[in-house]
Amino acid sequence: MIGVLVVDDDYRVARLHARYAGGVDGFEVVGTAHTAREAVELDQRLCPDLVLLDQYLPDRLGTSVLPELRADVIMLTAAADAAQIRQALGGGAVGYLIKPFDAQELTGRLRSYARFRAQLGGDRTLDQEQVDRALRALYGTDRTARARRGRSSPTAGLIADAVRHADRPVTASELAAQLGLSRPTAQRYLADLSGDGAVRVELRYGAAGRPEHLYRWNAQAT
Repeated sequence: MIGVLVVDDDYRVARLHARYAGGVDGFEVVGTAHTAREAVELDQRLCPDLVLLDQYLPDRLGTSVLPELRADVIMLTAAADAAQIRQALGGGAVGYLIKPFDAQELTGRLRSYARFRAQLGGDRTLDQEQVDRALRALYGTDRTARARRGRSSPTAGLIADAVRHADRPVTASELAAQLGLSRPTAQRYLADLSGDGAVRVELRYGAAGRPEHLYRWNAQAT
C-alpha cells in the first residue's frame, strides 16, 4: 500500500481529498494535516510515501515546506500562476493539480504515480529506456480514467477493465456482447487503447475471409 498524507488548511477539503485518495486501489490515507508545521511533524512521524500538499497554508506556503518533506509530493492547489508552479516543480514536487478537480482527475494522477513507483522499485540499476518509461508513467495520462473527446470515460474504463481481466485475448464482438455495446463502439475504444499502448493487437486467421483482431492487455503498460 502507498501511504498518503493529505495537507490542506480547509478541513472539509482535506476530508474530501482523503476520501478521493482512499478510494483508489493501492492507496491508504495515513493522516491529514492543516498547517505546514503539522505536515512536517506528520511526515516525520508517519513516514508516508506521498504527500498531497496545498500551497496556501496558514503558517507557510506549501512550496516552502517541500525541502523538509521526505515523501514524494503532489501539489493540490488553486495557485495557477507560472511562477509558483515553477517553484513547486523545481522544489521537487512530482505532480501539480489545480483546484477545483474531481475524483476522477486525482485518481488518474495517483494511478500514474503508482506506475511510476512500481517501475522504479527495488535496489537495481536502470537503463535509459527504463528511466524514460517511468517518467512517461508519471507524467502521462491514466488510460482508464480519461477518454478522448467524444468518448465516455466510464465506457473507456469498462472496456479497459474487461480486457485487463480477460483470461485470454478477446475480440471487439465479444467485448460488445459482454458489455452491452455495439461492435463499432467497442472497436473505437479498443483502437484508442491500442494507440496508447495499453492493449496489444494480435491477428487470428480463419479458413477464409479477413483476419480477426484479438486484444490482449499490455501488462508492461500498467
